Amino acid sequence: MIETKPSTNSKGAVFRALHEREGAFIIPNPWDVGTARILAAMGFPALATTSAGLAFSLGVPEGQVSREATLAHCRALAAATDLPVSADLEKGFGDTPESAAETIRAAAETGLAGCSIEDHTGDRADPIFPFDLAVARIRAAAVASQQLPHDFVLTARCENLLWGRNDLDDTIRRLQAFEAAGADVLYAPGLHDLATIRTVCASVSKPVNVVMGMPGATFCLDDLAAAGVKRVSVGSALARAAFGAFVTAAREMASDSCFTFSQGAIGFAELEGFFVAQDQESV
Repeated sequence: MIETKPSTNSKGAVFRALHEREGAFIIPNPWDVGTARILAAMGFPALATTSAGLAFSLGVPEGQVSREATLAHCRALAAATDLPVSADLEKGFGDTPESAAETIRAAAETGLAGCSIEDHTGDRADPIFPFDLAVARIRAAAVASQQLPHDFVLTARCENLLWGRNDLDDTIRRLQAFEAAGADVLYAPGLHDLATIRTVCASVSKPVNVVMGMPGATFCLDDLAAAGVKRVSVGSALARAAFGAFVTAAREMASDSCFTFSQGAIGFAELEGFFVAQDQESV
């Protein structure tokens, strides 16, 4: 018997419903089809792409992956499992409100259930879009999202804290403006303590995403939920953990000509089992 795969519309509705139910949920970040299928097999309710993880897998720095390659990656991950997928689309492949809107339309066509648009310019010398332009970009993205024929969850990101602008008041002001402009989820990566997280969550009425796995303090899901968080992602942390194990193993071979790293490797049968089971489900 061939089972019908969930439609893009139903994935979007499922994804939105996750933000409306009680408690918080984890949305981990795979960087390829294999890692997406492993996470799906482990029971996570949704997935998110990682722009850094994708870039590293292609051997380039973050921010250097083309629009075409990014959208192809989104299409592959959206089709890899039955789970809704939200994409990290950085600034949306352009600086203008019009480019943000076009990004939403292009992203929706790949089968994604949602995506994030951030106010980072991509220019280290001038890293954050001016307030009015940042808000106009989110407003245009929200309008485009609302005009789609299926549900699509828009996450608006304020990047202040990642780029040396440690101004919590401005960060909250931007998140509040993004909410008023129509964003469905709000996200300010770089919040490092529960008191600040609690303040941010109390300052807005839309669901808040926080990221764990960055340098500094980390907290468990229950603590974050108690602070008001709805969704927890891990950004590039899983990819960096995997690359860290790879580099450690390669260094052992290069410097010591030894292979003890293999003792910590996952068994072949266990790893293959994640993929065999999902192939059988699709038949």
